[in-house]
Amino acid sequence: MSQAHHIHGDVTLHKGGAELIDRLEPLWLALHAHHQSIEPGFAYFPDERSWELRRSCYRRWILEEGSFILLAERHGQAVGYAFVEIHAGPDDTWVTGTRIAELQSLSVASTERGNGVGTLLLDEVDAELNRLDIGDLLIGTFAANADARRLYERRGLQPVLTYYARFSANGKQPRY
Repeated sequence: MSQAHHIHGDVTLHKGGAELIDRLEPLWLALHAHHQSIEPGFAYFPDERSWELRRSCYRRWILEEGSFILLAERHGQAVGYAFVEIHAGPDDTWVTGTRIAELQSLSVASTERGNGVGTLLLDEVDAELNRLDIGDLLIGTFAANADARRLYERRGLQPVLTYYARFSANGKQPRY
């Protein structure tokens, strides 16, 4: 069961697990729309299918010991969330601890962007990871999402991987 974790001004953060997943749908769909606006050249699933797939991932990821959801509300209205999955470590390349956190999603309602909700969520993610004694954090973002990259870099994260993709739904065939 989720419980109010922290109150910051008129934003309340709730930490929880699977019981919060269904409340994330509108915010996931806002993030899905944002992805399409910053990377328009790809084929995307319709909203309903996208949420169905993401919800399934969340249901699987939340089962990992220590994984958690932070839900931000302003006046009882959900305005953002962070979904953090905890993996077993160490990593096979970098020296890490025995557990590694991965921020699977950070979504802030479009009307709330730039109001500090994302920073508030990330501050609480860091505080919770500190409580769990986890120092290693991975965050992925779209290459075109310059705002997210700047936010993460301001927080001391560094880019370490670049993914390249070819999606058959976009009609691109390999050329060798």
